[in-house]
Amino acid sequence: MSSGKKRLVIAGGGAAGFFCAVNAARLCPQLEVVLLEKTGKLLSKVKVSGGGRCNVTHNAPDITYMAKRYPRGQNFVKKSFSRFFVPDTISWFGERGVQLKAEDDGRMFPVTDNSQTIIDCLLREADKYHLNIRTNTEVTSFKKGSNGRWQLELQQGPALTADYLCIAAGGYAQAGKFAWLEQTGHSIVPPAPSLFTFNMPGNPITGLMGVATHAQVKVAGTKLLEQGPLLITHWGMSGPAILRLSAWGARELQQLQYTFTAIVNWIPDYNENTLREHWQDLRFESGKQKIYNKNPFGLPQRLWQFLLQQTGITEEMRWADIPAKDQNRLMKLLVGMEFPVKGKTTFKEEFVTCGGITLSEIDPATMESRLVPNLFFAGEVMDVDGITGGFNFQHAWTSGFVAATAIAQREGCLSH
Repeated sequence: MSSGKKRLVIAGGGAAGFFCAVNAARLCPQLEVVLLEKTGKLLSKVKVSGGGRCNVTHNAPDITYMAKRYPRGQNFVKKSFSRFFVPDTISWFGERGVQLKAEDDGRMFPVTDNSQTIIDCLLREADKYHLNIRTNTEVTSFKKGSNGRWQLELQQGPALTADYLCIAAGGYAQAGKFAWLEQTGHSIVPPAPSLFTFNMPGNPITGLMGVATHAQVKVAGTKLLEQGPLLITHWGMSGPAILRLSAWGARELQQLQYTFTAIVNWIPDYNENTLREHWQDLRFESGKQKIYNKNPFGLPQRLWQFLLQQTGITEEMRWADIPAKDQNRLMKLLVGMEFPVKGKTTFKEEFVTCGGITLSEIDPATMESRLVPNLFFAGEVMDVDGITGGFNFQHAWTSGFVAATAIAQREGCLSH
C-alpha cells in the first residue's frame, strides 16, 4: 500500500469513523485514507437507528439548547458544534441529494424514512473519493515508530503504518476493552450503560403492553425526574421519558445495580393536592355515571381500568358511590404509583454507553489528542453521550468532520 502519499487510518466504520473518512478523502485528495472496521458490517447503528429510519440529527434552535441534551460532554460539544452543527449536517446531506425533514418532537429523518438512504449516500461518497475500506479488520494495538509514524498491529494480516490515526471505535460496555487505548497514556472514564428500558419482572402492569401515554417518572431517593411519552412493554417500561431518565441517571442507576423504585405520575398536570381539589368537582359533575365508563383525564382506557382494578373499584360503581378509602387510593395511584424496577433491557439496538476517553485530554476544536500528536478521536469512544432523539448522531457527524478538517489543514489542503 505504499503510494508515497501520507496516510490516514481510521479505526471504526460507524457514523463517526465513516464521516471522518469520506470528508478527509474529499478535502485532501493527496491523502491516502484507509478505513478499518472490525466486523463485516459498515454503519450498523445507522441501519437500525430510529426503527430503521435513521434519526440523523435533531432540529435544535441553537448550540446551547442542543448541548443541554448531553448528560456527559456538554461543554465539549458546545465548542465542537461551533465548527459543524445541525444546519451543516442538513446541507451536507442536502448537497448530496438527501433531504431531511423534522418531526414535531425535533427528531430529523431522511424524507424517504429509510436509513438505507443515508448509508447509500455515504457509500457513494466513499466510491467517489476512492476510500480504501477493509472490513473484518481489527486494530489490536498501535504505537509510534522511530520515524514518528504509527505502527498498527492488526488481528488479521500484516501490520499497517500511518501518519495520522483516528480512533472511532465506538463505546465499550466493559472497562477492560479500553486497554489498547490506555497504552497511549490516555485515561478512561469507566463505561456505564445509557439509554435502556426498565425491567419490572412479574408486575401486573406488563399486561398492558403496547399502551402508551404521557407521564412523569421519578426515581425514588434521587433527583432524577423526566416527563414525556411512556410505553408499557411486556417486560416493564420504555419510551422517551424512561430512556431520558436512564441517560441522565446512567451512573447513579449503575451504582444502584438497577434495583430501585420508579414513581409514575400518570396525570402530570396534577399533584396530590391539586387532584384532591379537583376531585370534588368530578364527583359532582359525574356523580351518576359509572366510573369505569367515565375517564376524565384522557388516559388510555385500558390503563384507566387497570388503575381502578388495582384500587378495588368495581365496574358497577358510580362516581358518587366510591368509598373514601378507595377514592384516596385511586388518587395516590394516579399521581404517584410505585413500581419496583429490577434490571434493564437494551433499547432496540441503539445501545449507548457513557464513559470513554477523558475529554480534558482531547482538543474539541480539532479532536486531536492533547497528549499524543497526530492521534484523533471521533464519536462514542469519547466520554460524550446524548439522550435519545438524534443527539448521538450529531456528535458523530461533528467529531468526524472536525477531525477530517484538522487533518486536511495540517496537510496544507485547506487554508487556515
